[in-house]
Amino acid sequence: MRYVVGYTADERGHDAVCLAVALARRQDARLDLVLVTPEHSPYSGIYLPGKPFESLLTDQLQEWMEQGLALVPDDVPARGVIVRAESNAEGLIRAAEDSEASLIVIGASSRGLTTLFSIGNVARSLLHASPVPVALAPRSYRRTDPVTRMTCAVGNRAGADDVVSVAVASAQRRGLPLRLVSLVTLDAGQSDSEGVEDEANRRLAEAASALAAGGRVSVETAHGSSIEKAIEALAWDEGEVLLVGSSRLAQHMRIFLGSTANKILRTLTIPMIVVPRTYATPGTTTGPGTLTHEADA
Repeated sequence: MRYVVGYTADERGHDAVCLAVALARRQDARLDLVLVTPEHSPYSGIYLPGKPFESLLTDQLQEWMEQGLALVPDDVPARGVIVRAESNAEGLIRAAEDSEASLIVIGASSRGLTTLFSIGNVARSLLHASPVPVALAPRSYRRTDPVTRMTCAVGNRAGADDVVSVAVASAQRRGLPLRLVSLVTLDAGQSDSEGVEDEANRRLAEAASALAAGGRVSVETAHGSSIEKAIEALAWDEGEVLLVGSSRLAQHMRIFLGSTANKILRTLTIPMIVVPRTYATPGTTTGPGTLTHEADA
């Protein structure tokens, strides 16, 4: 298994590497630290420590890549990859497709001053076009210990069961406890919030019961006057990650960050993984009651 890490020689790149390490340690995944250069650049190739470059790199690119690889602990296999592309997002997606990576990891925009997450141009482009899940590291994320728990935020709209399926399989593969959190009562335009909440909790409870033998699954409802308040009211583990699905506006196998996910980001203090719409990992079957195979997210 391989993860693509959007590496830049700054704090944002450092955040991405740390999150990738924490995720990789739960699955023995290999990391590709991808540094994207302009399309017209003559420099591209793969750099492995202690081995010659496959193509000529400038001293600056070499220095940046060595700095990035130095952030990766010895127990996590990693290599540096230089990709030429018209944009960072295009380069990261191409690198993920070329290496059949199951995840792209990036850091939050460095422009965020009041929140830990700020969606910059690279993240925004990835969240519109990536065919694989995208993991977002909050600003100043430095944890590299293995992830300790996975939470999946679930609504009542189309596609909710798909993201639950991915979350269940991902948690099972990593040996992690899974928490299914209902945000249904916070969805805009609901006239019967209690009825919707009861239905959502019933569905999630059935999923948890059906999967109890395969892992630790719990169900919880987030309450609050707003999505931000509900997220603040939830207890979060330091080593936790949040899994959310794409907006129903997303195209097939693509990501579109909806209004609910955007509101979650305003308050969230842990990493978030966004799953493409109708995404099904290799070897899985959609539907939370039928997942017994491995997931790559």
